[in-house]
Amino acid sequence: MGIWDKLFGELVDIIEWTDDTRHTLVYRFPRYGNEIKNGAMLTVREGQMAVLVNEGEVADVFGPGLFELNTANVPILSSLQGWKHGFESPFKAEVYFFNTKVFTDMKWGLRNPLILRDREFGVIRIRAFGSYAFRINDPEKMMKEIVGTDGHFVLEEIIGQLKNLVVTGFAKVISESGIPVLDLAASYDDLGQFLTDQIQPMFNEYGLKLETMLVENVSVPESVEKALDERASSIAVGDLNRFTRYQQAQSMRDAANNQSAAGGGMAMGMGFGMAQSFGQAMAKGDATDPLAPPPVPQATKEIKHYFVIVDGERVGPINLAAVVEMIKNQQISADSMMWTAGLKDWIAADGLSEVLMHLNNEPPAMPS
Repeated sequence: MGIWDKLFGELVDIIEWTDDTRHTLVYRFPRYGNEIKNGAMLTVREGQMAVLVNEGEVADVFGPGLFELNTANVPILSSLQGWKHGFESPFKAEVYFFNTKVFTDMKWGLRNPLILRDREFGVIRIRAFGSYAFRINDPEKMMKEIVGTDGHFVLEEIIGQLKNLVVTGFAKVISESGIPVLDLAASYDDLGQFLTDQIQPMFNEYGLKLETMLVENVSVPESVEKALDERASSIAVGDLNRFTRYQQAQSMRDAANNQSAAGGGMAMGMGFGMAQSFGQAMAKGDATDPLAPPPVPQATKEIKHYFVIVDGERVGPINLAAVVEMIKNQQISADSMMWTAGLKDWIAADGLSEVLMHLNNEPPAMPS
């Protein structure tokens, strides 16, 4: 630099930074000879933080606001270096501005399939991808761990490392959690929040904060997808008869929507025929339909036993079939005395309706 740069440098008392590139994380304020004048004004805007460095050592960290750099409001400077120099230059110092806004839509994804042991599918491979957002949380730690003396630190210099942190954290958390594969895709929002909490400590080591981590997709191999589709189809279809009725209903809808003049009559006829078949199937019910109720249980009839007096002797217990046989053999007549459970005393055979029915079926005695 020439003499004019030095002279104009001595006149610069306002230290500030504006950036519209949207990808700069850290910016070092340019100052001739790194000489900050006593009483220089430091402007830190919202979404920024400033770090004052003296001879490689962090002197102070400033949040948003307007600050006058002198030993009155920056007491640490008096212990680092005095202000008694030519042109009242206090010391060789640097001011680094840190962009603390949230950097969004940072993409991540598994380069290679992640092998998991799933309790339902056994050993399985999955792929996943999504996005995340982060911000600078601790400028002093970030300067010590990553930035160093870089005067223009941009997003491209760290995005690869952050992506590796996210991918590594995802693989570690999912492998150790034992979450079933089907549950991974059940709620991406809950999974993203869980992963954010688990991966955050990795970002803390760099002075960063992981604001959100979004899981946009978790996919399995094509063979597993096919197995899942077949399982879903079997549940939806139920059985062949139910599937047939479903196809008939779909055909009816297609026939109704067919407005072709040439084939309208035929389509309508087919539609009526299928509707009749469908209605009959629904009216009959189908024992194999998983949605049909089970048959009505039949009540078990209690078998009655009878006692009868034949030639002065009690015969029994006998069932109704044996009574009918004795009627045919003319061993029981209308006047024969009988008893069954529920009767208080013996009664004539024609007093029992079920016996009387069979007595009436017998022909009268043969004429002499």
